[in-house]
Amino acid sequence: MTLDEARALDAADPLRETRQRFRLPEGKIYLDGNSLGALPLSTAGRIAGVVEREWGDDLIVSWNKHHWIDAPSRIAAKLAPIVGAGADEMLIADSTSVNLFKLLAAALAARPGRTVILSDQGNFPADLYIAQGLARMLPGVTLRTVPADTIDQALDDQVAVLTLTQVDYRSGRRHDLAARTAAAHRAGALTLWDLSHSAGAIEIDLAGSAADMAVGCGYKYLNGGPGAPAWLFIARALQDQLDNPLSGWMGHADPFAFDRAYAPRPGIARFQTGTPSILAMTALDAGLDSFAGVKMAAIEAKARALTDYFIGCVEGRCPALALASPRDAAKRGSHVVFAHADAYAVMQALIERGVIGDFRAPDLIRFGFAPLYNGFDDAWRAADALSEVLDRKLWDVPRFKARARVT
Repeated sequence: MTLDEARALDAADPLRETRQRFRLPEGKIYLDGNSLGALPLSTAGRIAGVVEREWGDDLIVSWNKHHWIDAPSRIAAKLAPIVGAGADEMLIADSTSVNLFKLLAAALAARPGRTVILSDQGNFPADLYIAQGLARMLPGVTLRTVPADTIDQALDDQVAVLTLTQVDYRSGRRHDLAARTAAAHRAGALTLWDLSHSAGAIEIDLAGSAADMAVGCGYKYLNGGPGAPAWLFIARALQDQLDNPLSGWMGHADPFAFDRAYAPRPGIARFQTGTPSILAMTALDAGLDSFAGVKMAAIEAKARALTDYFIGCVEGRCPALALASPRDAAKRGSHVVFAHADAYAVMQALIERGVIGDFRAPDLIRFGFAPLYNGFDDAWRAADALSEVLDRKLWDVPRFKARARVT
């Protein structure tokens, strides 16, 4: 594999022009879009316009004049085709953790007599924390975690909801969303998917898979910026059967009537809670515009090709590393993980050389490929830099071993 071959693959890439939609700093190879997406070129101007004209000039009138009040549903409609859902099944709101809490609680209430939240032992810890906290709050409710390959067997008549992350944050292993959903339904349970590591990187068909509920963040592959608002999905047929446990005023049927008693809005809008952050939503709106004119099937095809190519480049040059992701591209998302005893130091040395990935405890270096802006040239040069770091032991210095707060 040569650099010229990598550049030839880029030249033939049908998505090569979408790279021009992003600000990518000169001299850096950014392979951490699975943690924080790159900055779309349009974002700064969009936010400036909202700050200077809509907020600065029009002030509070902008809730009506510029339709701020409709932002949660309007922006959600742009996300809907990215995850295979109807526009009326999507809502931008809160954080992933808050949305997970709301939907887990709603699912438990919708399955009276069932007291178990079922999940994968390797699920994203933040999701498990929310489930643990909810179980402490609700008498009799328990969180049951099992190995991923025993989930179907653990689905019994006590399970109210199965909650899983489609793409594992460490290995990149992918759950079969449709098959897991069908197994849960056979057991009478609801499903709640976290798509934070898959939305925007692989093709998803929530409606076609008969998924009940889903959540996800806006700041990874969706390019909404640090701390971007999250989103939630509820299947159309289920929406009026679920109650929002955080019955905030934006979920009220008539919030500006200021009634003393709460009455929920119809449909998914009842799962709004507080006032939306318009500046943050504007950045997410711009991030979603980066997908304009692009089919998710093409994005997934490129994700598979890029990650396969990168694995081949690394394994051909870095025998000290062990692949910790599924080798079959159909069984992983759009990030690749390798194991090394000094993974943290290796990644810090690589970042100093301009290749930005990340580390996951205890011994994993992770490389996220965002198909909208990463190419085969990136993959080749990242593997080349990684080979040099390992061959020359450039990682073996004290400053690379001192852990920062964010890893």
